[in-house]
Amino acid sequence: MVVSREIRLKKRPTGMPTHENFELTEAQIPGLSKGEYLVRNIWMSVDPYMRGRMTERKSYVPPFEVGKALEGGCIGKVVESKNDQLAVGDHVLGTRGWREYWISDGSSISSDVSKIDPNIGSIQSFLGIFGMTGLTAYVGLLKIGQLKEAETVFVSAASGAVGSIACQIAKINGCYVIGSAGSNDKVKWLINEAGVDYAFNYKELKNSISAELGKIDKTTAGIDLYFDNVGGNHLEAALDQMKPFSRIILCGMISQYNETSPTPGPSNMFVAITKRLKLQGFIVRDHFDTLNQFHTDMSKWVTKGKIKWKETIFEGLENAPNAFIALFNGETFGKTIVRIGPNQD
Repeated sequence: MVVSREIRLKKRPTGMPTHENFELTEAQIPGLSKGEYLVRNIWMSVDPYMRGRMTERKSYVPPFEVGKALEGGCIGKVVESKNDQLAVGDHVLGTRGWREYWISDGSSISSDVSKIDPNIGSIQSFLGIFGMTGLTAYVGLLKIGQLKEAETVFVSAASGAVGSIACQIAKINGCYVIGSAGSNDKVKWLINEAGVDYAFNYKELKNSISAELGKIDKTTAGIDLYFDNVGGNHLEAALDQMKPFSRIILCGMISQYNETSPTPGPSNMFVAITKRLKLQGFIVRDHFDTLNQFHTDMSKWVTKGKIKWKETIFEGLENAPNAFIALFNGETFGKTIVRIGPNQD
């Protein structure tokens, strides 16, 4: 038997997650049955949405179970196979992160597991720009938001994994892009590397976010599309500055994920009526029919140097809780991933 280390949910968080909510344990991996294959994880992703799954409530996916290994996006290598479609040495994208090894359920390639080509780029990019992260930005802007050329686009958490890609897709489509971030270094990267037209550090504003956006809007006459990753005061500020008949795409609300009591709604929500705004939330897993076109477009943009990205890398499975907690402390930049093991055996 193979012994695999894994991170389990020890107890459900109340407010901000702490190390007390996680537990590093070992599990024995049994031998393979016909049709199964064994994967050794190399990379895993940590994402803000995982915080919601740590709370026991009804949602679009079941909550994590206390005492069981957590789950999430991962890249691994097949190290043993009794499956005709996957051979030893193949790389796969799966959903069994937070552990060193996992066995397939015998169904081979499925909606949760796909074979990837490591020659396309760095294998961890399939957790980022070529994975759910890139697809979320792509679907949110182009399919849900119906982005049009030369529009004014505001992206909150613009230096984050999804936000940074959303900014650049908007620039590729000829838009004027405004981004908010939580540090001056992130602001500089957005302007100098990602090509954002205007970015600001919301933590150092002398006035409100709404006032900052209003200052910019004197030249753009308001916002056509707001890509919301934050909620809270960012959403309230955007509502103030939206043009009539404009759109708000609700991708995430990281400012509220660790709240212990219900957060008051935007005090100015009435302007959604007077301005005839469209607000729409979305879940990326509803749009896997877009994957082929997304991969075609993203590969073209990356090849032409039109998309740049940042990664925050944590080393070792034991540091996965540190990586996750860092998401909510503003300590990460771009896509946050954990290197579980080497690519070579």
